[in-house]
Amino acid sequence: MTTAPIWDEEVATAVARLTTAAENEYYNPYQAFEWPESIPEDALWMSEDLVTVHGTAAAAELTREQYLALTKWESINFYSLNVHGIRELMQEVVRRIHTPGYEIPTPFFHHFLGEENEHMWFFAEFCLRYGGKLFPNRAMAFPGDRPSPQLDNFTVFSRILIFEQIVDHFNSRMAADTALPETIRAINRVHHQDESRHIAFGAQLVRALWERLVEAGDERETAAARSYVEKYINASIQQLYSVDAYRDAGIPDPFAFRARVLADPARPAVHDAITARTRAFYRRIGVLDTPAA
Repeated sequence: MTTAPIWDEEVATAVARLTTAAENEYYNPYQAFEWPESIPEDALWMSEDLVTVHGTAAAAELTREQYLALTKWESINFYSLNVHGIRELMQEVVRRIHTPGYEIPTPFFHHFLGEENEHMWFFAEFCLRYGGKLFPNRAMAFPGDRPSPQLDNFTVFSRILIFEQIVDHFNSRMAADTALPETIRAINRVHHQDESRHIAFGAQLVRALWERLVEAGDERETAAARSYVEKYINASIQQLYSVDAYRDAGIPDPFAFRARVLADPARPAVHDAITARTRAFYRRIGVLDTPAA
């Protein structure tokens, strides 16, 4: 079991504020959405600037039908990633709720778990209703030595925060995109509203855990934490490029197509935009270096 981290007054204040907000803003997700019988196949299912072929030479190879199918299956991939990611983060929070050292964040953990369970339900519901399936979990594992409890806590809550911030980049964009069907806008809008609390909570926990890690003075541990954050950000971006989505969109040789899209010179700027908020946070607290001018 993990050892007790030291939470400061800033964490305690955030927990109280966010717990109150969660209680005041509670809604019943099982009654919040209208589920039409189908979503038109000739509609966009994802904002065009979020589709992985956006700006690439490979996009010109696709017929209009393939492109629209790709927006559908990349939408299914995105919500499948949410289901798999939520399941993992819930398991980690359950391991810590009402355990020694987690007395301060536990009140918000209850709301966090309840809301994340509901998010997992409506993302899975969308995939099963309109895609007929969830895509498999292809998340990358990071082998290495067993971390200390302090490093384990930092990496666990960093995974949660990074995951939520990247997802929220997509949620906020699609919630506002009037070119998308209302059902898609609605689930992204609702998730964005809840995630704003979760991200604020996670940022406070990660900041405090990083400060405790630095105070411990083990340079190997802080170096491992820095490396882990960088690798996890990059791995999260890689998951957006789904061979399953390319295959279901009718794209020949989806593995080769994925490699070409990833290597396209237009994509690094897109990746920077998706991860800008996350990298700015980790630079601010001292985990990542500030880029040279």
